Amino acid sequence: MAEATSNCLKVWKDRDGKLLRLRLSRPKANIVDAEMIAALTAALADAHEDSALRGVLIDHEGPHFSFGASVAEHMPDQCADMLASLHKLVIAMVDFPLPILVAVRGQCLGGGLEVALAGHMMFVSPDAKLGQPEIVLGVFAPAASCLLPERMPRVAAEDLLYSGRSIDGAEAARLGIANAVVDDPETAALAWFDNGPAKHSAASLRFAVKAARLGMNERVKAKIAEVEALYLNGLMATHDAVEGLNAFLEKRPALWEDR
Repeated sequence: MAEATSNCLKVWKDRDGKLLRLRLSRPKANIVDAEMIAALTAALADAHEDSALRGVLIDHEGPHFSFGASVAEHMPDQCADMLASLHKLVIAMVDFPLPILVAVRGQCLGGGLEVALAGHMMFVSPDAKLGQPEIVLGVFAPAASCLLPERMPRVAAEDLLYSGRSIDGAEAARLGIANAVVDDPETAALAWFDNGPAKHSAASLRFAVKAARLGMNERVKAKIAEVEALYLNGLMATHDAVEGLNAFLEKRPALWEDR
């Protein structure tokens, strides 16, 4: 039974209160906008000190996990607030004291993939499409620039960040983004939880998660602050970044001036 519902996120407890369920519920795009970011951040904050909790599962309604962040909120007059809130969510996920599982079908792009990467375990369908297409719009993916190199070989991370290409579920697993490729990611994530964390001491699990992520968390938090400043103070002062975003919103080809 749902404990809380917003226009974009369904929140409830499962497995006798051991598992927090968060479901993106604004299909088909499930855009990661200010409302979605705020709802996810609040749900995780509310659960942070729940002593009975052993994990979180983020999944989605509709055929796609997320088409990405709101492009309109990336425009110069809004992007500082948008990045601050998105990066606050990413840090909350990276720092969360229990495993966050993410179940992905269909497209998982841009800010949607950044949210998925901030979790601990990812279960994807074979036809999933994961990518960071920001460079195609003339910008870059700040959080993914921090998270992808922690999840996969650097050369593979740079491939995705510089090319803007998408990969399917099998390639995501091969590169280390996903830990399982299955026809039903939600069922697989629940089975993994039931056979693992659900049986363990919640207190001990918190120490296990902290130990596994020592070092990584500190690197991500330090780098994300630098990358955010680079985005706001460097990239957004260029002609091409603003042109690319405007071109996307106006549904026309971008006219690059290389400046």
